[in-house]
Amino acid sequence: MTRGLWIALATLALLPFASHSQFVANLAMLTAISAALGQAWNIAGGFGGLTSFGHVAFFGLGAYADAILQTRYGFTPWLGLPAAALLGGGVGWLMGLATFRAGLRGSYFALVTLAFAEAFRILANSIGITGGGSGILVKLHTSAGNFQFADRRAGYAAALALLALATFAARRLAVGRFGAYLMAVRENEDAARALGVRAVRVKSAALALSGALTALGGVLYVQSYLYIDPPTAFSVERSVEMLLVAMIGGAGTVAGPLLGALAVHAIADTTRSLVATPGVAPMLYGVVLLLIIGFLPGGIARFVTRPAHA
Repeated sequence: MTRGLWIALATLALLPFASHSQFVANLAMLTAISAALGQAWNIAGGFGGLTSFGHVAFFGLGAYADAILQTRYGFTPWLGLPAAALLGGGVGWLMGLATFRAGLRGSYFALVTLAFAEAFRILANSIGITGGGSGILVKLHTSAGNFQFADRRAGYAAALALLALATFAARRLAVGRFGAYLMAVRENEDAARALGVRAVRVKSAALALSGALTALGGVLYVQSYLYIDPPTAFSVERSVEMLLVAMIGGAGTVAGPLLGALAVHAIADTTRSLVATPGVAPMLYGVVLLLIIGFLPGGIARFVTRPAHA
């Protein structure tokens, strides 16, 4: 990744702070959360090749952990952050051990993650502590101590902090020994095992890290909108968005999810604003995304960083 592109991304990230528009700040916050979730997916799906269709399970677990601790037990939402990360990471680790020890890979692993997400949705819809189908409404009390902000720019800053954390983790994977093990397993698991790499442990650790970061995104969502229910917490659409953000931006690259989130949200918002006919905007959105995937199979990041003579 060129230094110029990083400077451009950092400058773009700071622009919403110069605006007093809550609408602009909210759009920026949603884009930053999307980029953070895409980066979390990228750690497992991009660097590790662990394509997941059910990553929203970690998002929903983090969201419910935060909401339940606040509304049922009176804990501060600041404690919801480590609790959500531990829950998401723990579930990711256990899910990895269960599936990888069973030898599940590729599409089989992807379908299992989707099944996990659906199982959690059904569970959240059925038990009392989650509020069942009615969900959980968090009491409005704006203050820094309560992790609720009247100014959307503060929420955007929190989303940027999560994005920075996820990007730091991705960068460490790109240059570190653990990342080298993970990418070796992605390219040829049998060869990596022959060289002494403990593939199950490496993949499970990557899924745990990815799950912890995704769960933190769920906390940010609850603190921003003060409500969570099963269809929101475990929606397949959110899993698809995480995957698209990473794939369009460039799976397995550090900057890919950042560029992918900008592209996905720009395309979605532009098509919605230009076309008022119901159903047409999503269709155009899908066509544009297909064109990007077709002509830039390596993602936007690999296109903008390739040598000029390539």
